[in-house]
Amino acid sequence: MQAAIYGMAGLELTPDERDFFRDADPAGFILFHRNCDSIAQVQALTASLRDLTGRDDVPVLIDQEGGRVARMKPPGWPAFPPGWAFADLYVKAPVSAIEAARANARALALMLRESGINVDCLPLLDVRQPEADDIIGDRALGAEPMQVAALGRAILDGFASAGVAGVVKHIPGHGRALCDSHKELPVVEADEDALAIDIEPFKTLNWAPMGMMAHVVYTAWDGERPASQSPVVIEDIVRGRIGFDGWLMSDDLGMEALSGGPGERAAGVLAAGCDVALHCSGKLDEMVAVAGAVGAMGEQSLERMRQAMVIAAGPADGPGFAELVAKRDELLALA
Repeated sequence: MQAAIYGMAGLELTPDERDFFRDADPAGFILFHRNCDSIAQVQALTASLRDLTGRDDVPVLIDQEGGRVARMKPPGWPAFPPGWAFADLYVKAPVSAIEAARANARALALMLRESGINVDCLPLLDVRQPEADDIIGDRALGAEPMQVAALGRAILDGFASAGVAGVVKHIPGHGRALCDSHKELPVVEADEDALAIDIEPFKTLNWAPMGMMAHVVYTAWDGERPASQSPVVIEDIVRGRIGFDGWLMSDDLGMEALSGGPGERAAGVLAAGCDVALHCSGKLDEMVAVAGAVGAMGEQSLERMRQAMVIAAGPADGPGFAELVAKRDELLALA
C-alpha cells in the first residue's frame, strides 16, 4: 500500500484515475468541493473507491470544518458553524460549549458517514493569536490551550460516536503564523516558552487517531525546514515531547509553503517521519510524480492506520441529526 493520499479531479473517477489508483494502491483519498454535488453522487463516488481498493475501511477524508472551510455546501448539505462559535460560548458557559461542540461533531459525522466519508480533518488545535494571519482566525477553538483541548476532545468524541475518525491539526501549531502557508512559507520565531503554549492542546489529545503536520518553520526547533519536512520536529517534538503516536500525515503537498516538485515534496515529508503524504489537487501528472517518489507504507505506519480506522467501524447508535442540530443551536444561543 502506497504511503500517499490522493484527490480526484471531478464528480466520478475517470478511466485514467481508475487505472492509476488500481496500480498505485494509495493509503486513502480526499474529497473537495469539486467532488461533491449531491448525496447520491458522493455515495456513488465513495463506493467506487471502496470497490476499486477492495477495502471497506479505506480512509476517505474531507475538510468539513464548518464556517468558511466546507467542501459539502448548501443547498446540497446544511451549513455548520465555525470553531469560534463554540469558543465564544465557552467563555460564558464551558460545559454548554463542550456539549454543543460534541453534538455538532456527531451531527457532522452522521452527515459524512451517510455519504461514505469516514475521516474528517478536524479538530483544529491551533491556539489563536491576535497578531497572526487570519488563515486560522475564526476556525480556531480559542486562544487558551485548555479551552482548545476541551473543545477538541468533544469534537473527537462526537465524531467517534458516529463512526468517523478525526484528524488533529496543524501539529505542532499554526496559530502564530504571520502568513498563509497556502501562499508562502511561514516562519515562527517564538521561543520555547511560547511554543510550549502552542503544543499543549496536542499533548493533551496525543491519543487522537490521526494528525496533520503544519508546513511552518519553527526557528527554536529547526530554522531550516518546515515542520512537515523536519525529522527534528517530528521525532523530538511530535513523537517525543507531544507524545503523539497516531497516523501522521502532511498538510497538502500543493501548498506554496513547500518548494520543489510534487515528488520531491512527497519524499521530503516521508523522509522526515510522516506516515503518509497528502496530495490534494487531483492533477494526474502530479500524482504520477508523487507515486514515483514514495514507496509502500512501513508496518508501523500501516498499524497506526489500522488502529485509527477502527473508529470508522464503530456504531452510530444515538441521537439523530435533527435532534443534535437543535441541541447545538439551543446551546449556542446562550452566547
